[in-house]
Amino acid sequence: MSSMPPLAPAGRFAPSPTGDLHLGNLRTALLAWLFARSTGRRFLIRVEDLDRVRAGSAARQLADLAAIGLTWDGPVTYQSERRTAYDAALATLMSADLTYECYCTRREIAEAASAPQDDRGKAGLPNAYPGTCRNLTEEERAARRSAGREPAIRLRSRTASYSVRDHYAGEFTGAVDDVVLRRNDGVPAYNLAVVVDDAAQGIDQVVRGDDLLASAPRQAYLAHLLGLPEPTYAHVPLALGPAGERLAKRDGAVTLADLAPTGMTPARVLCLLAVSLHMAEPGEHVTAEALLARFDPDALPREPWVVQPLVPRTP
Repeated sequence: MSSMPPLAPAGRFAPSPTGDLHLGNLRTALLAWLFARSTGRRFLIRVEDLDRVRAGSAARQLADLAAIGLTWDGPVTYQSERRTAYDAALATLMSADLTYECYCTRREIAEAASAPQDDRGKAGLPNAYPGTCRNLTEEERAARRSAGREPAIRLRSRTASYSVRDHYAGEFTGAVDDVVLRRNDGVPAYNLAVVVDDAAQGIDQVVRGDDLLASAPRQAYLAHLLGLPEPTYAHVPLALGPAGERLAKRDGAVTLADLAPTGMTPARVLCLLAVSLHMAEPGEHVTAEALLARFDPDALPREPWVVQPLVPRTP
């Protein structure tokens, strides 16, 4: 891995170690790498392991990224080792009276957000929190604690929307709700951790699936409240299965491990990804470095990649 200044501008790929990377994950990782390298940025890997973790997944994911020719700078970061940084950011928000305790269950939140009188979800933020616990009295909080409910900590947002800059969507304004900062089991929430980590690592370019575009405004707003730099974004189309749903194991052999017995080597998978990005001809031998020389972000397809079965699913 190369050595660069600690806070030189960077892009990143940040998988959750819940299983092997599928073709869609590898395609997004390749795009993140191409965006970063083509703009002279460092490329970092961060393992987002605050939630569910499947043993051995992180190591296999890193091996798969290397197998298709991706390189990264510096050591891999693991969120599970950065709890102190998240706690410090949360303390900053709490001291500014920008948080409150929330005792709602997921079911209660979903039911409230889907009620006819609630319209927060209409701006592309499904199940946006309707503020149920925002103005509880101390007596009401005490009653919930006595009932055995442990509170999550939410942001006390001071805006209903925020704008970000996306390479494809342009100036995108989306809804901002009172996002969870710490879950009721004490674990830092994703939205807080990702904001703190991006700033700490000098990540100013975030390339990820376009299903996360609606989340970008509230993450950027959280960075703003913490006095942290806000990254620019490039939300890229997802890979879908033949039925039009997000690509998954149900669609057959979609990981390097599953494809290997069929003769689909990492080099052939890289070619497949390049073809899907209109950067190579079918069957052409390419390398990640060769694709970097061809990369034009404005020439990429804007529609989802529908992955046809490469190997039939076994019963």
